[in-house]
Amino acid sequence: MIWINFDIYFTVAILFWAVAIAFLWIPILSRWIYSQSIAILFSLLGALVVVLFTVLLWKELDRPPMRTLGETRLWYSLFLPFIGIVTFLKWRYKWFLSYAIIMAGVFLTINLLNPETYSKTLMPALQSPWFVPHVVVYIFAYATLAASSIVAVKGLFIKVRSNETLELADNLVYIGFSFLSFGLIFGALWAKEAWGHYWTWDPKETWAFLTWAGYLIYIHFRISNVREYKKPLWILSMAFVILLICWFGVNYLPTTNYSVHTYTKY
Repeated sequence: MIWINFDIYFTVAILFWAVAIAFLWIPILSRWIYSQSIAILFSLLGALVVVLFTVLLWKELDRPPMRTLGETRLWYSLFLPFIGIVTFLKWRYKWFLSYAIIMAGVFLTINLLNPETYSKTLMPALQSPWFVPHVVVYIFAYATLAASSIVAVKGLFIKVRSNETLELADNLVYIGFSFLSFGLIFGALWAKEAWGHYWTWDPKETWAFLTWAGYLIYIHFRISNVREYKKPLWILSMAFVILLICWFGVNYLPTTNYSVHTYTKY
């Protein structure tokens, strides 16, 4: 059975986000005194539609919808608009809020084009109290760090140096790195409970560590080279490439066939 009425929730969320973008960028609308407030409102409404669907899906599956890539994409679509809204309220970057809701729409579109069937079954290793906190903090970390990578790319291709760009990138990395660290800790505790070892250098664990190290390098470089501009942005961009490999690229490595994390491919 396909996710119940996902197309309806998808359509409503996309319409809300389209209205938000219209009030941000269409001149006749964006000049209105309340345009930004309306954009925030409709961005939030779209996000709440995804929240509602996620809650109902959780109830229907009778398990956390966090097992498959499609289910994790759903969580990215949930978190990104909230990250965009909070960032917009702080710095008023219209482009960043637009990016956040557009990417959320992209993830929903991928799920619409690649519908998944219901599966209420969880393998024994996933039937752990560490499952939900581990996955939630990792998804939030990935969403935040993905946002920081867009800031980095924008900073690399604009001619004018902006300290605000680095400030925004730093703040997103600090938040994302904190959650990434919690994800590693929760994952180790989960592994100890499920398999008897905190860490085994499983392919997924190895790339998770490399991802964590990549963002740690960025943080240390920023602290010790405060006047540098382009170099930290390049480091941040490369760290995101490692994150992408960790997220889904590692699933296609031959060694993953012997990984305890192979359930993430299904």
